[in-house]
Amino acid sequence: MSGHIPAATAGELTASPARRAELAANLAEVRARIDAACAEAGREPGEVRLVAVTKTFPASDAAALAGLGQLDLGENRDQEAAPKAAALRAAGIGATWHYIGQLQRNKAKSVAAYAGLVQSVDRPQLVKALADAAGRLGREPLGVLLQLSLDGDTERGGVAGADLDALVDSVTSRPELALRGVMAVAPLGWAPDKAFEQVAALSERVRRTVPEAVEISAGMSGDFTRAIVFGATLVRIGAILLGSRSDLG
Repeated sequence: MSGHIPAATAGELTASPARRAELAANLAEVRARIDAACAEAGREPGEVRLVAVTKTFPASDAAALAGLGQLDLGENRDQEAAPKAAALRAAGIGATWHYIGQLQRNKAKSVAAYAGLVQSVDRPQLVKALADAAGRLGREPLGVLLQLSLDGDTERGGVAGADLDALVDSVTSRPELALRGVMAVAPLGWAPDKAFEQVAALSERVRRTVPEAVEISAGMSGDFTRAIVFGATLVRIGAILLGSRSDLG
């Protein structure tokens, strides 16, 4: 891929000084909260990586965060993620893009071209589509996480526990993919501890088959400190880092 973008898009990569200062202050606060949660859980701060969820925010915010050293960026729609990734790449800004939303097979080729980690793999058909796409691109193995459905309602995305082992086998049968771990969202109405305890147990189950699948992506702005207590290695933070999406007007 050429990474060419229109000049106007490249110009939009510069955040205002005020916005950059706001992001820097928010980033420092979030990192401090992660460090405090790690200390409370008896863990080293380096064990937990922050994924800044930039969905609905402009590419200039993503570029500003990268300039502040926040290189793990999360998106949940390919239509928005692909041009942002292309814009940063064309500007020579390195970032690792995490795809965290439900993914349709017809978007697998696009996502495989820019994602460093696809966190929402939940069915064998998607495994095949991503593996085929990664193979055609000739890229290094594409990292994936298995999205867990903690309450069994797979309509919202995620694999039910009864189907988890088969999905593990599906991923490990494809050398174009690398199984890195699991991801989950706490179901509405669930206490965070109940959700994250279940995630930890399912992660251990996956690691019995794939010991290197150590990543646990769990916890968002409202519950990430509890996720860290239960072993999260990736926390997905949007609102408290970038602000309320209603502020975008």
